[in-house]
Amino acid sequence: MERLNQTSSVSEFILLGLSSWPEDQKPLFILFLIMYLVTITGNLLIILAINSDPQLHTPMYFFLSFLSFIDICFSTTIVPRVLVNFLSEKKTISYAGCLTQMYFTYALGNTDSYLLAAMAYDRYVAICDPFHYITIMSRRPCVLLVAFSCSLPHLHSLLHILLLNQLTFCNSNVVHHFLCNINPLLKLSCSSIFVNDLTIKTEGLVFWVTPFLCIVFSYVRILIAVLRIPSAAGKRKAFSTCGSHFTVVILFYGSIFYVYLQPLSSYTVQDQVATIVYTVLTSMLNPFIYSLRNKDMKRGLVKLMGRRKT
Repeated sequence: MERLNQTSSVSEFILLGLSSWPEDQKPLFILFLIMYLVTITGNLLIILAINSDPQLHTPMYFFLSFLSFIDICFSTTIVPRVLVNFLSEKKTISYAGCLTQMYFTYALGNTDSYLLAAMAYDRYVAICDPFHYITIMSRRPCVLLVAFSCSLPHLHSLLHILLLNQLTFCNSNVVHHFLCNINPLLKLSCSSIFVNDLTIKTEGLVFWVTPFLCIVFSYVRILIAVLRIPSAAGKRKAFSTCGSHFTVVILFYGSIFYVYLQPLSSYTVQDQVATIVYTVLTSMLNPFIYSLRNKDMKRGLVKLMGRRKT
């Protein structure tokens, strides 16, 4: 905390949120509360269904259970604070609280992206090398992939938080966002952000793009393999195992690239909407996407509900 006071004369930030109109606050509160409850309930059901059904104890659902857990944590890092601000006249967050929220937002968000890459690799092995699938995707490699996906993003997030903590904020403390995000905060700095900007465009870009390229590579190989299948039924079956995951990837990465692959000076309110998509909406929709388009997952949820009733 002593270091925080030395590097910044700002003790707190004001998060303007999604709207400054008082009449919008309660409807937005209700909307985000519903989204948060659906996110927690849906992802918790996915975790319980996977853990309670032995037929779902496969690598794909092993990754999915961790993805659901991370989505619960990711949403909890953001939404409760947003809900408090909707009903509060003083929409402030402490300097330390802002950096803490940003740390977990980036760490958990990037964990999501690396888990999606692990799931894409799982589908690639299942379709392109089915005879060695059990050997390649055994328990140990799956655990290592999850451990890597959960640990590396924390180092990445810590780097950017430490660099941000070196900046001085001596002008405005008003953040034009509903959460502590690195781009709006960099715009408030009255010291040089050259190192921060350079790190985002080099290390940050490599870190964000690497899992995406792994996903693209996996799907290109999957597409080539599927096109070689002679029967239409075989092609449909192969594509059906990837459809849910591919939908989530498009939703998640589409909004991330929209927000971050543009100049800092052009950061606008549209970016807040895109931020909602990858921070809140994707976490909420994941259980629906994976369950509604997956027969095994539907069966697991039905079993879980039946067990709860008895």
